[in-house]
This record gives sequence, structure tokens and C-alpha cells, in this order.
Amino acid sequence: MSKNSPLLKPFSLNKSLELKNRIVMAPLTRGRAGIDRLPNGLMADYYSQRASAGLIISEATVVSKQAIGWVDSPGIYNEAQMEGWQQVVDAVHDAGGVIFLQLWHCGRASHSSFHEGELPVAPSAIKLNGESIQTPKGKEEYEVPHELTLEEIKATVNDYQKAARRAMLAGFDGVEVHAANGYLIDQFLQSKTNQRTDKYGGSIPNRYRFLDEILQAVMEEVSVDRIGVRLAPNGVFNDMGSTDFREQFSFVAEQLDNFSLAYLHVMDGLAFGFHELGEAMTLQDFRKVFSGPLMGNCGYTKETAEQAIIDKHADLIAFGRPFISNPDLVERFTNGWPLAAEAPVELWYGGTEEGYVDFPVYKADV
Repeated sequence: MSKNSPLLKPFSLNKSLELKNRIVMAPLTRGRAGIDRLPNGLMADYYSQRASAGLIISEATVVSKQAIGWVDSPGIYNEAQMEGWQQVVDAVHDAGGVIFLQLWHCGRASHSSFHEGELPVAPSAIKLNGESIQTPKGKEEYEVPHELTLEEIKATVNDYQKAARRAMLAGFDGVEVHAANGYLIDQFLQSKTNQRTDKYGGSIPNRYRFLDEILQAVMEEVSVDRIGVRLAPNGVFNDMGSTDFREQFSFVAEQLDNFSLAYLHVMDGLAFGFHELGEAMTLQDFRKVFSGPLMGNCGYTKETAEQAIIDKHADLIAFGRPFISNPDLVERFTNGWPLAAEAPVELWYGGTEEGYVDFPVYKADV
């Protein structure tokens, strides 16, 4: 890749934030925050090592205790967590980087072991059909979740707003609303998991309502041009996939186009699994209904990413796994240096510095 590659050209997020390149570090759940879900110095090192990305999207970060569904993932629901994130943000900024916080609620992709015996929540009482979930007590079977009441939905929307406020106080450059991969917002969007008969279910517009209310609440704390949204129309992760997915996600993108979002982040690649319930949605499908900055993700190489930008299918491309073992991914792309081997899966989630901050940068032969 030459230094004139479109991937390496600067990009302006709605004239609000200048990115030095179009390479995004995708959110990667690494599980190093400990039992209290406190961001820490190890995480500050990890993110600052990767600050040459045009934009870093943090790992998914729970907006409340109710939102928890992953061992040792970070939170943003109390002051100590906010202060922990501040040291991470400061380290990234000191290294010249830009970082958004991804706001997360696991919904039914959780277990009562995380909630002192209380069931996880969802739009409808429909059990996730999966093998098992890793909990503080080890592997557990998924449970039939508690269907959120109208008052509980309102409280959850408020949790997102409070989390967004803390993110801004911690110094983040923006936030991403995680509405993908079978977590709570995605559960509301999809007919497979949302069988409500009230104003939050039953029709495509009604299923969108929860996301819309969250965006309106987050906008009370964060300028809309510093808010991104992530969708996964093709994904099967967490037992997702609805027969009307094309209609649903086209409608969602049309509605999001009414905002001046920082970007729309689409898991368009199929490397994360495809439900095969119709023709896969592409970035071109989203270009037809969404006029703002568009980010592609999932399985891209530097060559396919470059082509997506040349073809104007995407403005930005997010890379996930390559950033784990290549903290200097941007420099490797810039100079044509080879990538390190993909980190073994046993190092992806949880642990200490091993497989986290100990990957070396490339050293060219002298």
C-alpha cells in the first residue's frame, strides 16, 4: 500500500472531528477491567499503543449493572469507572489519538449469575438459543429473560443518557451506540426477538422506537455529530437473524439519516456469521438510504478496505482482530510491512498483559 492510499487520507466526521486516516480500531471486548469493571492503567497502555488509528472505538462498555453480561468487561455507570476511563482517554490523547466510547447493554445475552439471581432482561421473554454463556460461576445455560415493562424501558433509556454524560466528563471524543450483534437494542429491532404488542413492538417503526429514544436521550449529553451507531443486519451472533431483516434495517438507516450522526457503523462482512435469511445487505444498500459517513467492518483486508473507499461504498473501515497482534497496524499498512500472525483465541478475552500489551511493533531490517 502506498502512502497515497485512500485509507491513509484524512477524513472529517461531519466537519466536527478531523481524523488523520480512515482506519478505525473496531471495538474489541478484551475483559481486562476486573470484577469492579474499572478501566485501568493496563487498558490505558493497550489503547494508547494503537492511537495511530484515525479513530478508536472502545470495547463495549456497560451502561448499568443490569446491562452486564460479560466477565470483567468495563462499565461507565459510576464515578470510579468514569475516572478510570479518564486515564485511558488521556493516554490516547497524549499519543495523538481520537477515541469514542461504545455504550452497551447485553439484554438477554446475559445470566442471573451476573445479577444476584435476577433474570437478564429483553424486549420479550424469548430464550437465547445458544450452547452456554461464560459467567462468574463458569459456563451456564441461557435463561428465559424478563420482559421489560414500559417503566423499565424508560429507566434503561435513562441509563444510556447517564452513561453518555459520564463519557463526556471522562473526555471521550464521542460515543457509539451499540445496536448490533444480538444485544439489547438489536433485540428490540429484530422480529425474531421482539414479539411485543405495545408501542415497542409489532411493526418495523415500533421496533425502532427504543433505539430512537436512546439516541434522543444521548443527544441531551453529546452533540449529535459526535454520536455513531452500530448495526449488524446480516449477523447470526447471539442467535439473531429475522426474515424481514432487509426491510427492518433499511428503515432504521432511513431514520438515522434524519440525524447528522458522526457515522453509521455497519457489520457488512459475513466473517462473523450469516443467518442466510435472504440476500446479505451490503454497504451499497445502506448508501441508498443513508447519506452520512459510513463505516464498514468485518473481515476486511487492507486491499478490500482500500477498494471499498475507492468505490465510495465506505468512508471508513474498521479492523478488529488485526489490531490485537498489530498495535502498529496503521504503520504496517503505510509501509507495506507484513502483519503479525493473528493472536490465538485463548488470549483474546480476559487475563493480564499477556496477549494484550506485549505485542511488538514491526522492526525493519537495518
